Amino acid sequence: MRKIDVHIHIGKLLYSRPGLRVRDLLNWMDTQDIEIAWVQAIENPEEVDYYVTSERVLRSCRSHADRLIPFCNVDPRRGDPNSFDPLPILSRFVKRGARGFGEMLAGLAIDDPRQMKLYAACQELGLPVLIHIDRYRNWDALGLPGLEKVLRTFPNLTVIAHALHWWSEISADVQDTDRFDYPRRPVVPGGRAEFLLRTYPNLFADLSAQSGFNALTRDLNFTPDFLRRNQEKLLFGSDLVFRGQTIPLPRFLEALPVEKSVLEKIFARNAQKIISV
Repeated sequence: MRKIDVHIHIGKLLYSRPGLRVRDLLNWMDTQDIEIAWVQAIENPEEVDYYVTSERVLRSCRSHADRLIPFCNVDPRRGDPNSFDPLPILSRFVKRGARGFGEMLAGLAIDDPRQMKLYAACQELGLPVLIHIDRYRNWDALGLPGLEKVLRTFPNLTVIAHALHWWSEISADVQDTDRFDYPRRPVVPGGRAEFLLRTYPNLFADLSAQSGFNALTRDLNFTPDFLRRNQEKLLFGSDLVFRGQTIPLPRFLEALPVEKSVLEKIFARNAQKIISV
C-alpha cells in the first residue's frame, strides 16, 4: 500500500538523541515502504533543543525532490509585531520549492494576531499549514474556539491539526489536564475534533506522534468507525525526530478491522489531495 508521511524531520533536534541525516531518513523510509515524506522546518524555540531552518530543509530536499517535500517556517514574533509581514519571506521560500508551512510551534494563542498574519500569507500562497496544538504551543481553550475562528476566517487555507490538545478533543468528556497529557479513558462520542473535521472542508488531522497513536488506541471499540467516518480527512504521519525511533502507527492501522479503501486514503490519497505528487 502506498504511503505518504505528512510529518517528518531531519537534522538534530534533541540534545539526548541522534539526529537524522537525509540518507538516514531515506533508508528508514525504504524500510517502512514510505514513498514520499513532507519534511518540516523548526524555527520556534518552544518544542525542541535545536533549530532546523527552512533554508536547511530546502537545501536537503533539493536533491531528492521525488521523495522529500520541503515545508518552510517563519516565527511570527520576528521584528515589530505591528509591521512585520511574513508574505515576502514565505514567497521567497515558495519560489525555492517550499510546498507547505510547518511545523507551526510558536508559544502563542492559535488565533493571536501575529499568527493570523501567517495564515493570511499561507492562504494567499496556497501553502497548507501543519499546526501543533497543545497547552503551550498554539494554545486554545477547551472546545477549540480559536481553531474554529482560524477555519472560518481563512476558508481557503488548508489546516492540518496535530498534537496533544487537538487529539484530546476526540472525546466529548475532554478535561483541561488532557491538553498536555495522553488520556486513556474510553472515548465519549461527540468530541469537538470530529465535529470540526466534519464541519470544515479545509481541516485535516495528522495522526502522527504519541498524541495521534494514543487517540486511536485508547478505545478500540471507537476507532474503526472513527476512521471510516473521517476517512477523507485523516493523514498518516510519523513525526520521526531521531535515528532509531520506533513508529508503531503503520502496523497498528494495518491490523485494524478497517476496509483497505479507507486505509489507502489515510496512508496516501488524502495527502495527495493537499499536495499533488
